[in-house]
Amino acid sequence: MKVALLQMTSHGTDQAANQAKGDAFCRQARSLGADIALFPEMWSNGYTLPDPRQPHELEPWEAQAIDIDSAFIGHFRRLARELDMAIAITYLEKWPGAPRDSVSLIDRHGEIVLTYAKVHTCDFDREAALTPGDGFPVATLNTEEGDVRVGFMICYDREFPESARILMLNGAEVILTPNACTLDTGRLGQFRARAFENMVGVAMTNYAAPQNNGHSVAFDAASFPEVDGDPRDTLIVEAGEGEGVYIATFDMDAICAYRQRETWGNAYRKPRCYGKLTDSDVQPPFVRPDARR
Repeated sequence: MKVALLQMTSHGTDQAANQAKGDAFCRQARSLGADIALFPEMWSNGYTLPDPRQPHELEPWEAQAIDIDSAFIGHFRRLARELDMAIAITYLEKWPGAPRDSVSLIDRHGEIVLTYAKVHTCDFDREAALTPGDGFPVATLNTEEGDVRVGFMICYDREFPESARILMLNGAEVILTPNACTLDTGRLGQFRARAFENMVGVAMTNYAAPQNNGHSVAFDAASFPEVDGDPRDTLIVEAGEGEGVYIATFDMDAICAYRQRETWGNAYRKPRCYGKLTDSDVQPPFVRPDARR
């Protein structure tokens, strides 16, 4: 399965220009043999958020929100059918109360098989204006090579190990991650660890420089390709800072075989010891007055 990481800069709040650029990059992705095209975070408005110190920005920002019946989403549904390629399109989603930071997975037949809203919104910053999502769904995606179980994290979600863990427990084989922040050594290391500890493939698309620093990346699940063999580097692809379409190829047969035989995942966990993980109390030094539980 080939995932195309669409590393681009946006046209800001110009939704029509973002749609046209996304269309062109999707066509390039398909010409490279991609099964899925993955956009960076909140592509519909170029990850534009209101400044909380400027209340007058809130209403025009909310007006940028769209739903799954919008012309923007409809365009990419038709494009997916035309190209016979799945598209993970990201957008500011219209939602009661306040918009959500969402991604919809459109299969190669043009059907929306999953919509996910970012759970771990950055409540310490401008994302406090968003409505957080409420779960980590997983869907079966039909590709030319067969079905794959796919889930999502969005940007800050991947910094919490619980996000990838619950996706693994929900059956994900590959986790796709739209992103909109600087990818430094620490964050790239976190992402590699999510693949290793959950035996899932992971792929992340970031904005290109100068909007962000690129480094869209993908890691394989199989750290030990052979029983009792030597470990290997699981990096599949890492982009530089510039724009481009970067292909991450996952050997799903190898991933499935690896998950069948290796020791990570769910078999040897001790959930009876993890009760504190679902405790909503926050103790010092981690108390933050702006946090939403």
